[in-house]
Amino acid sequence: MKIFGQHDENTLQQLAGVASAAERVALMADGHVGYVMPIGGVAAHRNKVSVVGVGFDIACGNAAIRTDVRLSALGSGPVQQVKVLQELASEIQSAVSFGVGRSNRADDAPVDDPLFQASAWEAVPYQHRRALHGKARSQLGTVGSGSHYVDVFEDEDGWLWVGVHFGSRGLGHTIASSFIALSQGKAWGERAPEKEALLDLATPLGHDYWELMQLAGEYAYAGREWVARKVVSLMGANEVELVHNHHNFAWKEVHDGEEFVVVRKGATPAFPGQRGFIGGSMGDNAVIVRGAELAAGSEGAESQRLGMYSTVHGAGRVMSRTAAAGKRNRKTGEILTPGRVTTEMMQDWVREKGVILRGGGLDEAPHVYRRLPDVLAAQGETVAVEHTLRPLIVVMAGADEFDPYKD
Repeated sequence: MKIFGQHDENTLQQLAGVASAAERVALMADGHVGYVMPIGGVAAHRNKVSVVGVGFDIACGNAAIRTDVRLSALGSGPVQQVKVLQELASEIQSAVSFGVGRSNRADDAPVDDPLFQASAWEAVPYQHRRALHGKARSQLGTVGSGSHYVDVFEDEDGWLWVGVHFGSRGLGHTIASSFIALSQGKAWGERAPEKEALLDLATPLGHDYWELMQLAGEYAYAGREWVARKVVSLMGANEVELVHNHHNFAWKEVHDGEEFVVVRKGATPAFPGQRGFIGGSMGDNAVIVRGAELAAGSEGAESQRLGMYSTVHGAGRVMSRTAAAGKRNRKTGEILTPGRVTTEMMQDWVREKGVILRGGGLDEAPHVYRRLPDVLAAQGETVAVEHTLRPLIVVMAGADEFDPYKD
């Protein structure tokens, strides 16, 4: 068992529960409590896959594109640059669909992607296939809510990057919830308790889940790349390079000469030389990292091996959504429990950082996250930072809009 960083007792207890059924486990420095398996957890099984480990947002991940445009090209000075960025933020919010259950309203939405013809769809019961197929087609290229975002960054050399974070939307959630139900003897689509479901890949149930998980992975990749490239086109820019990773997924990998099914739940693959994009928060820098290439037998190389060549996927929450935003009566709007983060606190933070924010709730304020440099430092020598990305625009789901430059 390899644990990076410091964690609360509940997170460590969750990891111990996972370890009781897995061959190997690890926990990244951004870890915190999740459903059954902690976020930031990595677990290896022999020919079995954990449905809850992969999670409900199958193939959630990050993609970043470096463009051929520098911030300086947006205007002759800071005032003009900010004006262009404000307009771009509004265009992103208009062109890309954010929120729960939304459909892609763009004329060029990728509704004819080849993944919709994949044989894996046959693993969905016939009576449910058309509805799921239709939902997936309508949602491809939508971002969702919560911590999911579309950002524009500037790197240390002034180049603009587009970064996105989201997963397989309703498709992944339906697959996960249905296989949890099937593992408990219930029917596809029937509600079931969120209990661990370790599926043997040699069984029909395990085989079908694996095929549909892979399909959800293709779907998430297609969606993230469409959104990121859509924003690049809105900028009038060209794509120079793409960095793209899942962080809620399972892979067949060889570790110490033996093949395992490795589940990463909120953890980024980081084999030597492999690149990844890791976000901080709406008011913090993000990074492009590379798995370090270290001398065999060194302390860093041993940490990589024990961590199954994984790293953080973000800064990691330190405050629950309810603790941050409080609790309200859904019908009356009455505040039942005040939150620990106020609108003024969030606005002050992003104003100080010079971020143009569209959407975003108090439950996603920078105050609810660790600082990314701290969690990266806790990963030791296992990864190296290639680029530091300063956020200029952050667009998320949310009814409210805050722009620090309007005042």
